[in-house]
Amino acid sequence: MRGRRQTKAISNLLMTSSEDNNLTWHEHMIPTEARSKLKGHQGALLWFTGLSAAGKSTIANAVDYKLNHKNLHTYLLDGDNVRHGLNTSLGFSAEDRAENIRRIGEVGKLMVDAGLIVCTAFISPYRRDRDSVRETMPSGRFIEIFVDASLATCESRDPKGLYKQARAGEIQHFTGIDDPYEAPENPEIVLDSNTLGIEMLADQIVDYLNAKGLLSLR
Repeated sequence: MRGRRQTKAISNLLMTSSEDNNLTWHEHMIPTEARSKLKGHQGALLWFTGLSAAGKSTIANAVDYKLNHKNLHTYLLDGDNVRHGLNTSLGFSAEDRAENIRRIGEVGKLMVDAGLIVCTAFISPYRRDRDSVRETMPSGRFIEIFVDASLATCESRDPKGLYKQARAGEIQHFTGIDDPYEAPENPEIVLDSNTLGIEMLADQIVDYLNAKGLLSLR
């Protein structure tokens, strides 16, 4: 509870500060295009979303690996890893989930501006939160990837035993059990994680990025 109060206080402080007339946006001498030219490809934010155990982190890792081996500049932001540091004070209420996604969206935006291809693997259950991140990104640079796996599939995998704990009432606000998941309405990519393997799904994403010209400067 203390962490949530602190989070709300920080968010209110940031909101107040952003409205302060003494704040001025400083333009950089080096534009995004110059950073991309240095790297030899475009920057993009690959937003993996889906239920817990759908395969988001595993697929994102595979994509990150494949792009790295093409000598492309990438980074992976994983939901659990980020909660060990940047978002360690956040819980899993709707309010905290929204702040979690807002922060990741801002970090991802900075990385894309630096010319990186950024993979983000987060449940991000609420459509409005994902759409809010999309709105901050340049056109064509936010790639929403719906890792589509049914609840039954995810429960059968359950690598961390979280669904079992949620069903037993030991975990509250667990997405798919007692909290909703809002599937994307118009994602750029839909991955059939019920039946297809990791390699095939990762290749599907790499092929999409290549077709869109994001892996080069064309």
